[in-house]
Amino acid sequence: CTRDRCQRLDLRGNTRNCFLTGSPDYSRSFISKGQRCLLSVSNREAYKNAHRSLGRFCLQSSRPLREKTASLQISSVGQLPCHFSALNIQIIRSFRTSLSFQAAPVPLFWIIVKPAQKLLAIILGRSIRNWWKALPPNKREHLKESARKNKWKILLGASSLGVLFIVFYFTHLEETPITGRARLLVFGKEHFRELSQMEYDMWMEEFKSKMLPEADARYQVVERVVGHLSESNKDIPQISALKWVIHVVDEPGVNAFVLPNGQVFVFTGLLDAVSDVHQLSFILGHEIAHVVLEHAAEKASLVHFLDFLSLIFLTVIWAICPRDSLAVVGQWIQSKLQEFMFDRPYSRTLEAEADKVGLQFAAKACVDVRASSVFWQQMELAENIQGQPKLPEWLSTHPSHENRAEHLDRLIPEALKIRESCNCPSLSGPDPRLIFRLNMQHLLESSKDQETPNSTKRELSKPKQDFPHT
Repeated sequence: CTRDRCQRLDLRGNTRNCFLTGSPDYSRSFISKGQRCLLSVSNREAYKNAHRSLGRFCLQSSRPLREKTASLQISSVGQLPCHFSALNIQIIRSFRTSLSFQAAPVPLFWIIVKPAQKLLAIILGRSIRNWWKALPPNKREHLKESARKNKWKILLGASSLGVLFIVFYFTHLEETPITGRARLLVFGKEHFRELSQMEYDMWMEEFKSKMLPEADARYQVVERVVGHLSESNKDIPQISALKWVIHVVDEPGVNAFVLPNGQVFVFTGLLDAVSDVHQLSFILGHEIAHVVLEHAAEKASLVHFLDFLSLIFLTVIWAICPRDSLAVVGQWIQSKLQEFMFDRPYSRTLEAEADKVGLQFAAKACVDVRASSVFWQQMELAENIQGQPKLPEWLSTHPSHENRAEHLDRLIPEALKIRESCNCPSLSGPDPRLIFRLNMQHLLESSKDQETPNSTKRELSKPKQDFPHT
């Protein structure tokens, strides 16, 4: 096949042209449908009353962008493979759904000020410690006695500061569009417009020589899928208000992300990784969901709030630790506690929410939503074949592939009801989850069958050992 045509590798090692050739049948059978689906009146009212600020959404592999990645394709045509060789499969690296480097997570002013704030907190804490060490013993005792006498005043002052943070938190709570979840939102869409344009210019400069032309079949299918998703969900204000612009980058990374201003970036590595148009539609629905739900502004708001709280703890750590080395260790422990107790769990929550809403978007577009969990099972299989170590989920910013697939399986019945209410054509063919399961069973059986004769052959060809005479 030529480079402009997508290929996929089934379990037999055969290459087949996949849907990315942009055939007219795809347009007729997938995009054209009798009626567009609108949400219920209650949901539309929730959208109208929800905050409509734009957020930033990213979907990316956890590996660096330039890391070489290849695709593992699972045949879903209902035919079981005759044999399998691990050498015939190219493995997809871990697929994640947010950028490890966020180019514009908070307003530019706070990006610049944040390091200065931490430096001032360290200097203040260290100055307090040195001042205390320099005091004569009698003055130290006097200050301790004074603190004991005024402990209620000190406690009242500390409580007042805590009340201010609590009031600030609850006065900045808003409802998430669609889901209605309460969340802290300090920054709105006005804070991200200019920064989104700056980030867009950065990506365009980096990938200017790798952008596929509009005439490319891969570009056309991405444009068609995004256009179909946006048209099918145009009743949502955050979707209809944006102009979605497509950019397909000729990069092997399994990666895609969407900026708050509607700029969609998809890597060709992702197009090689998906098995069919339904998986691609779900992934891009997940991308769009991040923007609609304003997850970038929400995450930036949480980081901003926690940073202010951490300045207090940072000052205290440098004030009470007797040596700088201990203070550095205490600061590292404090940052890790914040990361694993707040940042990473919160990121996993946002990813799960985007999966749920993205699945709804795909259902309204008449996508076979059952393919969504198969994609993450393929990612799980790829990591297992490659032998990548499995880290506990609490160490990651994303749910594990296995848990993600299970979560989607629980959501699929509801998504099928949404699809049915949109007058979508009935799903034909077997369940792709069943096909995947049968393929895996055949894969295991083939591996066992190949392992037995190979082990016997190795035993027969094993040279006899010559032991020295005594």
